[in-house]
Amino acid sequence: MIRKLFKRATTGKRFDTVIAKYHIPREYLTVNRKSVTRGLLIGLFWGFIPMPMQMLAVLSVTPFVKFNVPVAFAMVWLSNPLTMPLMYYMEYKTGNWLLGWEGISNVEMTLEWFQRHWDEIVVPLYVGTVPYSVGVSFLVYLVVNRLWIASVRRHRAARTKRV
Repeated sequence: MIRKLFKRATTGKRFDTVIAKYHIPREYLTVNRKSVTRGLLIGLFWGFIPMPMQMLAVLSVTPFVKFNVPVAFAMVWLSNPLTMPLMYYMEYKTGNWLLGWEGISNVEMTLEWFQRHWDEIVVPLYVGTVPYSVGVSFLVYLVVNRLWIASVRRHRAARTKRV
């Protein structure tokens, strides 16, 4: 189970030493269903938004919501230089569809092209970001939450059978 792997990694003297040395609040590294699923939600939410410094955006949420920060950072990195062009093109197309706009037909994946056409693509890009940022992150939150609950129930049922 992935839960057991996380639990093993977050227990022990070495882990406690790192937390004490850097004064990291333990709730930001807690491995439980609520903390991990919130980390997924927040990380994916910021990961889908086309902006620089997405990890700082994740950190800006920490005073208000308790979640697993390393999980959120990992989800933000799903939008990396390899996946960004596809994600942003998909968001741009979705934004055009939602706005009822025709959009630009001859898209080139060059920095020069983006600089020339930035004014034409920025509105559909950010409008198209909303369904993915909100919808996908919330859907993943719900699915992982349900899978985690089902996993715990199966584990408990198997344990009661053994006894």
